[in-house]
Amino acid sequence: MPALTLKVIVERLNAQGLSAQLSGNAGDEIRRVASLTGAGEGDITFLVNSRFKKDLCSTNAAAVIVTAEDADAVPTNAIVVENPHVAYAHVAAWLYSDNDFLPGVHSTATVDPTSTVHARARVDANCVIEAGVVIAAGCHIGPGCVMGKNTVLGEDTRLVANVTLCHGTQIGRRNLLHPGVVIGADGFGLANNKGEWLKVPQVGKVVLGDDVEVGANSTIDRGAIGDTVIGNGVKLDNLIQIGHNVRIGAHTAIAACTAVAGSAIIGEHCAIGGCVGIVGHLEITDNVTITGMSHVSRAIGKPGVYSSGTPLEENAAWHRNFIRLKQLDDMARRLKKLEKRLAASEHLDETKK
Repeated sequence: MPALTLKVIVERLNAQGLSAQLSGNAGDEIRRVASLTGAGEGDITFLVNSRFKKDLCSTNAAAVIVTAEDADAVPTNAIVVENPHVAYAHVAAWLYSDNDFLPGVHSTATVDPTSTVHARARVDANCVIEAGVVIAAGCHIGPGCVMGKNTVLGEDTRLVANVTLCHGTQIGRRNLLHPGVVIGADGFGLANNKGEWLKVPQVGKVVLGDDVEVGANSTIDRGAIGDTVIGNGVKLDNLIQIGHNVRIGAHTAIAACTAVAGSAIIGEHCAIGGCVGIVGHLEITDNVTITGMSHVSRAIGKPGVYSSGTPLEENAAWHRNFIRLKQLDDMARRLKKLEKRLAASEHLDETKK
């Protein structure tokens, strides 16, 4: 793990446009990241939530990343930025970089002679690289991965372990695919033939842009005819299902256990909570937030925050409310009759005047 001086860290943050300022000893070295309460010598931490400000004055960290508002309360070196969480993310990435791996192909890996593995790439044990595969410089293919025919990996992409890329999958640069990810399996394409399901060949592929992250055991299906496309900077959590021909715009983030049905289009800079279900063949515009456990059954054409579902409550109260919910239609009809009677009565009173 590399050690970085605070001087180097501040210089790198400024190179990222974060306007960082250092208060303290520029020569102190940072080796690890840690929490405010768990940090010690050589550790760097950060403060975002004011609830944890009570821990700031007693931290033993070598440095703390804070906003200008909290800088005076830091008992050690302080790096002052507008967004400490973003700065921390950069620092953690530098300290825990995977770029120092040794290139080469493990003796137990199977690589088709028609494939191209860059001299600065690494292929670990028990991998299978089929015909026509292209693996660019800086890629790290973890143990047990399978790359189907004519798949392509862009520079500095990492498949952590047991990742499967089915034939024709195209992966951009600096992608991170966690264990168990499957990209390019057949979509759920079926035709009903007099009550029996007939499989429809899925002849498209999956295209991932640059800087995409896909969480453990998530799946992205290949297109039925055209392609399934995931834009630059998209972040997918664990256990997510993306159906065939779905398109997800750049820098959208989706939390765990969400399912997106086929041919749905999700815009850029969206944030979708966990366990959301999105119906197929609809479109969600840019800058939409959907809270967890929501069911999206219609298009969303206006940016904003959307929710659905029933919040948790005591079981007895939930049963009472559910019974009332089933009575809403009858109550609405009765209310309409009462409104008509009231209007007729008011009209009669007016005619008597």
